[in-house]
Amino acid sequence: MFDQMNRLVHLPAAPERIVSLVPSQTELLYHLGLGEKVVGITKFCVHPELWFRNKTKVGGTKNFDIEKIRSLKPDLIIANKEENSRELLEELMKEFTVWISDVTDIRTALEMIEAVGKITHRGLEGKKITNTILKERGELQKNRPAHLNGKRVCYYIWKDPWMTVGDDTFIYSMLLELGLQPIGKGMQRYPTLSPKEFEQIPDFIFLSSEPYHFKKEDLENIQSIYPTSKVIMVDGEYFSWYGSRIKDSFGYLQELITTL
Repeated sequence: MFDQMNRLVHLPAAPERIVSLVPSQTELLYHLGLGEKVVGITKFCVHPELWFRNKTKVGGTKNFDIEKIRSLKPDLIIANKEENSRELLEELMKEFTVWISDVTDIRTALEMIEAVGKITHRGLEGKKITNTILKERGELQKNRPAHLNGKRVCYYIWKDPWMTVGDDTFIYSMLLELGLQPIGKGMQRYPTLSPKEFEQIPDFIFLSSEPYHFKKEDLENIQSIYPTSKVIMVDGEYFSWYGSRIKDSFGYLQELITTL
C-alpha cells in the first residue's frame, strides 16, 4: 500500500515489531489494540501513560537514536513528514519499512487513521475510530452557534518568537471546525507574528499548552494589550494530535464553545 507521501510501502505480513516516532500516532496504535507489538516510542509519546512508563524510548521526534531503533529490529516504523527529521528517516528507509504520514486537515487525518489500521492489520478497528470521529464532528456542527462564524482568532504555539499557524496545518483546520477564521489564512506552516503586529484585532486569542506551555502571566500580558479580545488558555493536544485523540477533540471543542 501507499503512504501519505505516495511511497509504495511493502509489508508482506502483519507487523510484529513496531516503532512509532510520532506521539499522536503512538496513541492511535494503542487504540488499534496493538499492545505488545509496539516495541519502541519517542520520549514525547506521553499517551497512553502505561506505554510511556514501560516502552523503550528511542529519543525525540527529530533526533531519534538509529542504533537503538536497530536494536529493536522493527518490521514497521510509523513516521510523519513534519514531525520527524527527513535525513534520519532516509537512513531508516535503507534498512526498514517506514510508513510516513502527511496530515494537514481532518480529511488527511481520517485517511491516515484508516491506512495505519490497514497496514497493521487492524482495518476494522481503524474504521471504527473514524466513524466515531465523524459522528462527534457531526454533533459539533449541529450544535455550533452561528454567532461564532467568521470571528477572527489567533492561535499561538510559541513565544519569543511568537508563532501562530498557517492554513496548511492541522491546527488551522481544527479552528475552522469551531466556525472561526484563523488569522493565518494565506500563510504557510508556522509564521512569526507578534501580538503587536496584528493588522486587525482578533476576537479571540488562544494560547496553547504545547509545544510551548503558555502561562497565566502570558495571558494577562496579552489581555492588557487587547482588552477587547477574549484571551483563553487551550489544551494543545485536542488541536494538534491528529490520531485517535480527535474522537475526544470535538467534545473538547463543544465545551470550549461555552466559554467563547
